[in-house]
Amino acid sequence: MITSKQRAFLRSMANTMETILIVGKGGVSDEVVKQADEALTAREIFKGKVLETAQENSRETATILAEKTHADIVQIIGTKFVLYRRNAKDPRLVLPKK
Repeated sequence: MITSKQRAFLRSMANTMETILIVGKGGVSDEVVKQADEALTAREIFKGKVLETAQENSRETATILAEKTHADIVQIIGTKFVLYRRNAKDPRLVLPKK
């Protein structure tokens, strides 16, 4: 669980990030979960987008992905969302202290 200070730090990082995961009409499939898991392992944080044709809205999609990948939801704005999961073996980001 991340604190509000850490969440604000991660949100500021996400402002300049490119969207790397797009969820379309197929919804949150096993392949999408696998891609999200790989992105979290490699980057610790990523930005995703939910298309209008998707079965779930951005909040539902982010919640499902966060549960299945054991990640934290950093923010959800419109059709975009940001997820974070610390890489225990090789941490890349240093968050502010709790």
